[in-house]
Amino acid sequence: MAASRRAAEPLPGAGGDYVVGQVLGSLCPGAGAAARPLDGLFRAAAPPPVLVAVPRENKKRKHAEVEKASEDKSSSNKQEPPVKVKKTGKKELSKAGKKLANRESALEQADEEEEQKLFQSKAKRTSRAIAKSSVNLETLKQQKKKNEAEEMIKNKRTVFVGNLPVNSTAQMLKSLFKEYGQIESIRFRSVVPAEDTLSKKLAAIKRKIHPNAKYINAYVVFKEECDAIKALKKNGTEIASGFHIRVDIASKNSLHDNKRSVFLGNLSYDISDDAVREHFADCGDVVAVRIVRDRQTGMGKGFGYILFENTDAVHLALKLNDSALQGRKVRVKRCVEKGSAARRAAGQPRGPKGRARSAAPTGSVPSASFVGEKAAPCARGAKTKRLRKGAAKRKLGKKK
Repeated sequence: MAASRRAAEPLPGAGGDYVVGQVLGSLCPGAGAAARPLDGLFRAAAPPPVLVAVPRENKKRKHAEVEKASEDKSSSNKQEPPVKVKKTGKKELSKAGKKLANRESALEQADEEEEQKLFQSKAKRTSRAIAKSSVNLETLKQQKKKNEAEEMIKNKRTVFVGNLPVNSTAQMLKSLFKEYGQIESIRFRSVVPAEDTLSKKLAAIKRKIHPNAKYINAYVVFKEECDAIKALKKNGTEIASGFHIRVDIASKNSLHDNKRSVFLGNLSYDISDDAVREHFADCGDVVAVRIVRDRQTGMGKGFGYILFENTDAVHLALKLNDSALQGRKVRVKRCVEKGSAARRAAGQPRGPKGRARSAAPTGSVPSASFVGEKAAPCARGAKTKRLRKGAAKRKLGKKK
């Protein structure tokens, strides 16, 4: 009966269009909700979504906005506004800056004042120095002239004493020269120190002389010039065995007589003055012997000079040229002034001044006849013919 009732009932929507799920709704009244998804399968497709391009956000801008938002939040939490704090900081900095600026300006001003003072003081010093230098130059020149004059006067009162033994003392020299006048001072020279650290003056004072040194020199200053001239009588005196002293005036004006002197070369370096004196003693009276020595070591330089009493001894001394002296052949020559030696070397005439050497006649011998060092035989000149004619005439005269 139930089936017949259901068949007799009209289907929903029988009079209209069929709706999907209508039969299922009639069979199972509770299945309407589950049939909704199926309904969507038979509906028309939904339109596709429309895509719109959105610009990319700037990270820096976003970060700045975030920071600004955080600052706004923090400023809202604070009681005092941040603007007032910044203003107070600026005021404090300006005060400190003003103090520093004032201090720096004051220091700069002080430095400038000091520089100006220094510049002015330097200018004053330079001006004073220039004025003093001009004055000092004049005073120095005057002082130099005065010292030179005094030195010349003093040298005239001073005698040089050479070839002294090493153990000579000032007391010994005083006793030697006291008979001629009052002595002002005595100083030793040509001293070879025993040590390199000692000066010559200190070595002479302390008497620390090199053991190989055998000779020293001295200067004796007299009170009067006439006394120094009298002391020259002691020249050639033998004060010890093998030591004949040489006494001479210390002034530079004292001239050496070249006519009475000879030059000695190729001497031994350790030769003594007395050895040279003995070698030339037979030639004549020897006034002085001078061996040129090194100032530092006191050793001879290999040459020297001898001054004789007269010129005759010079001629005899020249004959001893190449004679043996301590194993060496001594070279003996005349002493010649430097100017005349230079003129001879240059080939200038030796005649007196103002007299020109006569030129050799060139017409007698032709210059073309000389070739190098050999002379070509000359043609027989007219002179030989004249001689022959003269000889022939003499013969004729004798025959007559």
